[in-house]
Amino acid sequence: MQPVALSELCRGLGRPAHDPMITSVVTDSRAAGPGSLFVCIKGARVDGHDYAAAALAQGAAAVLVQHPVDGVPEDRCIRVADPLDAMIAIGGNYREKFSPVLVGVTGSVGKTTTKEFCAAVLGAFGKTLKTEGNQNNEIGVPNTLLRLDDSVRYAVVEMGMQGMGEIEKLTRAARPCGAIITMIGQSHLEQLGTRENILKAKMEICLGMPDGAPLVLNADNDLLCTARVPARLRRVTFAMENPDADVRAADVRAEAGGTSFTIEDRARGRFAAFIPAVGAHNVMDALSAYALAASLGLDAQRAAEALRRFTTTGHRQHLVQCRGVQVLEDCYNASPDSMRAGLSALAGLCVSGRRIAVLGDMFELGPAEREAHRAVGDLCAGAGVDLLVAVGEAMRLACERAQQLGVPAVHCADNAEAAAFLRREAKEGDALLVKASHGMAFEEILRDFYA
Repeated sequence: MQPVALSELCRGLGRPAHDPMITSVVTDSRAAGPGSLFVCIKGARVDGHDYAAAALAQGAAAVLVQHPVDGVPEDRCIRVADPLDAMIAIGGNYREKFSPVLVGVTGSVGKTTTKEFCAAVLGAFGKTLKTEGNQNNEIGVPNTLLRLDDSVRYAVVEMGMQGMGEIEKLTRAARPCGAIITMIGQSHLEQLGTRENILKAKMEICLGMPDGAPLVLNADNDLLCTARVPARLRRVTFAMENPDADVRAADVRAEAGGTSFTIEDRARGRFAAFIPAVGAHNVMDALSAYALAASLGLDAQRAAEALRRFTTTGHRQHLVQCRGVQVLEDCYNASPDSMRAGLSALAGLCVSGRRIAVLGDMFELGPAEREAHRAVGDLCAGAGVDLLVAVGEAMRLACERAQQLGVPAVHCADNAEAAAFLRREAKEGDALLVKASHGMAFEEILRDFYA
């Protein structure tokens, strides 16, 4: 973060009693120090207001509070109605100081992978800032914006949400020059009720975009292919199946270390591409990153070639070898759509042994939970899974359904039991897909299996 006056950073939030230069904005009092602004956020377990005095004692220049705090001088406070909204406003005020080519990424699934593909492509053209991990909420997005400086030419900001109105706040702060919506699936059904409402919430990203900016949409998704895009924006579509898409992937083939395909761009021609990842969903994410870069006027050939710069993050779709077993780590998150994609990737791996799916519960599905988990059993049968190892009460339904369809399946009581089972059963030549919602902590299975 480049130094900025407190009054400029907090424009619209209140007039500070003094106007020091701010060199960092923090929400953890332990990170507070000289030149920092400490934002007091009340969470489920910790209230930042309880640490405001400590932040000042450590040298913080000011604190942003929701109410008066004992022991904290009023002249060191900026008082706001909602610290989270204020955090977004601070990020937006700071972002206005810079003029990078900033792009936004949202969607039900694939946001983080698509963000990484965008960063790989844009990074071939200049210094690129990206959202770290999946810090895509009302704290993470401002934190990304606050990392901008004059040396950044490109930036990729991932935007998530739980309900209506959240993407609008983030996009108005970030002001993307272009954006991608990966797909509209079943994530957030618990909060929003219908996929149509999810589409409406995701389309809020348009509200922060300037006239003429490209909005890149998945034309293979039933809702996005017919989504109404504001006339002031440019609609750009990508697909593997839809013949009417502006950018398509053809001749997709698995190769050692990844996937090769041909980009067919109606406006620019055909380009060979390779990504160090497997699965049609990764091809789609890569295709969207190319489409956005090309639509922003960057050299299409160079953008296509840059896709090979992609690297996976965390336990997302990361293919590793362990004792002759291929392990597809994909346990950061899960939804019905990403389960389908993960199983498709497993089916596409070249194996001499068995394809084993190690699957855990999917969260935030609301009333659709039982049917969605039961349907995983059908997906396993359709993907040619040789053995399903299920963990979690909801995934027990998938286990039962898979058994009905003739797929060998076992249900494990917990992660430790699943790891012990895999150490006994997995043999050289097998391939494992390890996938569940993050709350299932499937990294424990990976750790114990690798030990």
